[in-house]
Amino acid sequence: MDHLLPWLRLQFTPGLGRVGLMHLIEHFKTPEKALDVARSGWPKLPGLRQNLAGMIPEATHPGVQKASQLLDEMGGRLCTIWDHDYPRSLREIPDPPVLLYCCGSFPEGTSLAIVGTRNPTDFGRGFTEQLAEELAAAGVVIVSGLARGIDAAAHQGALNCGGRTLAVLGCGIDRIYPPENARLYRQIIEQGALISEYPPGSEPLPGHFPGRNRIISGLCKATLVMEASRDSGSLITAEFALEQGREVMAVPGGVDRKTSYGPNLLIKQGAYPVTEAKEILEILGIGKSSINPRSFTEPVIPQLPEPAGAVLAKLDLTPRHSDELTGECGLTPMELSAILLQLELQGYAVKLPGGRYIRGRRQH
Repeated sequence: MDHLLPWLRLQFTPGLGRVGLMHLIEHFKTPEKALDVARSGWPKLPGLRQNLAGMIPEATHPGVQKASQLLDEMGGRLCTIWDHDYPRSLREIPDPPVLLYCCGSFPEGTSLAIVGTRNPTDFGRGFTEQLAEELAAAGVVIVSGLARGIDAAAHQGALNCGGRTLAVLGCGIDRIYPPENARLYRQIIEQGALISEYPPGSEPLPGHFPGRNRIISGLCKATLVMEASRDSGSLITAEFALEQGREVMAVPGGVDRKTSYGPNLLIKQGAYPVTEAKEILEILGIGKSSINPRSFTEPVIPQLPEPAGAVLAKLDLTPRHSDELTGECGLTPMELSAILLQLELQGYAVKLPGGRYIRGRRQH
């Protein structure tokens, strides 16, 4: 791993950030050359303070040695923005990471980021896993952040069908965070890759995660937000996706749920509302025929007392406006409103913005 040490020495240099490192290598071409010239001082370059050259740690620095050893032990590697296997989509974003530490292999194909709250509803967790499985079966690479909740469900869905998935971490790739995702962590290495711009040994600090989110969206053609509360980090991922010129999708939810705030807000702002894998594949530019119909879990239509049963029978995954349902069901607006509210509370219906409804995923 001797070739790794020059990169690590530069990355561990206090005050040498991404921009400075980028300009440094573009000027000197190799980290070894930059280190050699540092003895006499670096020239004036964007992002470089004049005293940085004197702050470079030696190869024996504890942090440098630890990072090198950890990467070697787990069979990981360093991928730089100048390497041919650096993800092309990531290279195109405004602020790409200069260095990526990886374990596993970058899958080829169209990638979709699936993100959301760490505290999802049972519906959100199950629907995320189902969608991810259906999409991965159609060849889509599922990208997320290995956090608990929606992230974990997205990775699990891809793994269920033998699909491919990437996990972008806000810590070193040697760190299993959160600890309960240890099994997922190991499976992802086998069916995709772990990725981080932070060197091995790095802690999962709060300040790391916004930067991690830009990589998640940057790797992908589109970002799908499942459930997300008002302060969810997944909304930051959606913002990055828009800044990067990528598509944003969201799964609408009932207005009575805190975790519906984020998706519903994004839809109001112009995100694609999606409720099934076929819609997502169309947005990604992948044909409907890519989906194996047998992979779908069809919702069970419960036997409810009338007139609730008749109203539910009118609902599917195509949004229906309450005005349409009023006429078709022969009910007054007040009667229909009461029934829809009850169906929504029971999980049999989902209210979308604009007075529209679709069938929920609750089953017996």
